[in-house]
Amino acid sequence: MTTARKNLIDTASTPYYHCMALCVRRAFLCGKDAFSGKNYEHRREWVVDSLKELSGVFAIEVCAYAVMSNHYHVVVFINRESGESWDTKAVLQRWTSLFTGPLLVQRFLSGVSLDKSELLRVEAFAEEYRSRLLDISWFMRCLNEHLAREANKEDGCKGRFWEGRYKSQALLDEAALLTCMAYVDLNPIRAKMARTPETSEYTSVKERATKASGGRFRKQHTHLKPLRSQGQNPEATIPFALSSYLELVDWTGRIVRQNKRGSIPENLPPIVDRLKIDPNEWLKTMSWNNRFRRAVGRLGSLKIYAEQVGKQWLHGMRISQSMYLQ
Repeated sequence: MTTARKNLIDTASTPYYHCMALCVRRAFLCGKDAFSGKNYEHRREWVVDSLKELSGVFAIEVCAYAVMSNHYHVVVFINRESGESWDTKAVLQRWTSLFTGPLLVQRFLSGVSLDKSELLRVEAFAEEYRSRLLDISWFMRCLNEHLAREANKEDGCKGRFWEGRYKSQALLDEAALLTCMAYVDLNPIRAKMARTPETSEYTSVKERATKASGGRFRKQHTHLKPLRSQGQNPEATIPFALSSYLELVDWTGRIVRQNKRGSIPENLPPIVDRLKIDPNEWLKTMSWNNRFRRAVGRLGSLKIYAEQVGKQWLHGMRISQSMYLQ
């Protein structure tokens, strides 16, 4: 049975989520369609540009993304503290950069004097829009509707472009976040679209690697939530170092690409040891992400989450016990 979206996304459990949207039937989001011969590579830029624009409007930050031929992945962080700090005008300006908004809101933003009852109505609009700007469903809706309209316009057709509503996974702890970000960033390598992370076009890891080239780890893209580096506010960053993350993704990419399932080299990145992750299970998860479904995390995190959502068991509990050493 399909679970209501409001029960899948619970910011009290975690602010981090992995989302994925898949095109319907033979539709191509990007890449080259061998059947028709059409090339849709330019659409990858649509996805990246839209992610940049929306992350600048919503209180939702992009941690990782990968744009594939008929689907895309994105890992996001709901920045509730930031969204709740915006005043009425800031909220309305952000919302009306995407939608026209009611006439009353337009009048308020243009500086027209309003009476008390009208101001109260404006405040009500602002609170409704604030909740939407903190909502992953609205973020994904804006992203997918824009991409569908552009693709259908280009293809000269109408109708459904996406297979259904987007899929989401709750990332319950640091180990889960690291696992999912690496999985997303390594999608093109597993699909044999790229040989190394730094040549993986339209992925967050390429952006991070390019910006950090030459050891400049303090320089990170403003539209991506930063990984921890010297001088960064720890509260505003992803809780592991940029240099360690890039090292881990590079190491994993080499192993996955060479199909070495059980051979773990001695130069294991220290971040795996620090987070107590079994390297063999890590590599299996990088090549097959259906090991987890609704949520990803250590066994203790999954048990707490299951209780919060009224479940006795979650898919992936056994895998979690063997992968994330307790």
